[in-house]
Amino acid sequence: MHASHSPSAPLPEEAPMPASSRIVSASVVLAQTNIDTDQIIPARFLSTTERQGLGRHAFNDWRWRADGTPNPGFAFNQPHNAGREILLAGRNFGCGSSREHAPWALRDLGLRVVVSSEIADIFRNNALKNGLLAVVLPEAVVQDLMSRPDDVLTVDIDACELRTPDGAVHRFPLDAFARTCLLEGVDEMGYLLARSAEIRSYEERHHAR
Repeated sequence: MHASHSPSAPLPEEAPMPASSRIVSASVVLAQTNIDTDQIIPARFLSTTERQGLGRHAFNDWRWRADGTPNPGFAFNQPHNAGREILLAGRNFGCGSSREHAPWALRDLGLRVVVSSEIADIFRNNALKNGLLAVVLPEAVVQDLMSRPDDVLTVDIDACELRTPDGAVHRFPLDAFARTCLLEGVDEMGYLLARSAEIRSYEERHHAR
């Protein structure tokens, strides 16, 4: 599981995800459709502003029994899925109310990529702002990937491509600014902080005029 971060602006060396152009991993499959943000992180866990530890509550009501013991049938409790960084999800993932805690919880759970044939716009925007790559591919492609979850996939952020071991290449759309932040391992504030010298120089020239 990767380290998580507080919601305050990160220092330049603190990144919402490791700076990397590629993510290589097998997948965890949640084939259910319409997985909403309340299922990703139930509302009772939204009082905190700390990202660290939210991963334990990701998919809480599916993942844990009423007595607090793990539900062995849930994908994220199965030993063979430990450490996997790519989630393959059913259509309309991340629907429902807007809550930034949802991508925080998934990142703290160790995920770096969510793949679905449909991802809610607000969730997708929140995810990209918090270092979680949201990839939209055709339904037939997602279903094929779900049928082979142990395949080690390569997600190339720089090329905006998902590659399978059999040589198939699937391109996905990605906003240019989000792509830059993911490649540099920074969020929006981190992007600005990394360019503080340039901003300061511009301000000085502006005021001099």
